[in-house]
Amino acid sequence: MNKPSRHTILLVDDHPMMRRGMRQLLELEDDLQVIGEAGNGEDALALVPQLAPELIMLDNNMPQLNGIETLKRLRQEGYTGKVLLFTVSDAEEDVRDALQYGADGYLLKDMEPEKLIQQVREVLAGDLVVSPALARVMAQALRPQPAVAQVELTERERQVLKMIASGHSNKMIGRKLGITEGTVKVHVKNLLAKLGLRSRVEAAVWALEHERLRG
Repeated sequence: MNKPSRHTILLVDDHPMMRRGMRQLLELEDDLQVIGEAGNGEDALALVPQLAPELIMLDNNMPQLNGIETLKRLRQEGYTGKVLLFTVSDAEEDVRDALQYGADGYLLKDMEPEKLIQQVREVLAGDLVVSPALARVMAQALRPQPAVAQVELTERERQVLKMIASGHSNKMIGRKLGITEGTVKVHVKNLLAKLGLRSRVEAAVWALEHERLRG
């Protein structure tokens, strides 16, 4: 019998001991596989085309090219996989920039190993994850736009958008609203089109900015 496929991960951190510990933790799981490591952003950018990882776990405080700049370059160069910032920095500017440049999550390194594994899986499933301690920081850090376009969303689309901003998966949204996961996906697709956005992360940022402007 063939073994189930494993999600592939690239670790990017300038501390070898941290990378070793992360590799050991992740590879205890049957569905996760570390396929490469890099000690800085430049090396990571060179490895990504070769390895094509599903997920990049990216430290922020690195020499030469920090995590935020690496993320920005990854998106500019067309990487469409998941990027999870895993760092000690809880600076508002870093959280805001990471989300605006297309990060799929921002987690602090002081979290419990079991919780980290859970949130890595949530990112791989398409969810936006943020350390609980940063939820308030994230909302405060997002700068309001000069004006908010009047977008005609249905009540159901607004409910779905609010839950996306809270970090809920499609499955959880469906469960809370009493609709199928497939229906949730349709609502997500429609609201992204109406807002002119490309991803759930952008939708979450937009929702937080809009809510702040409202009051």
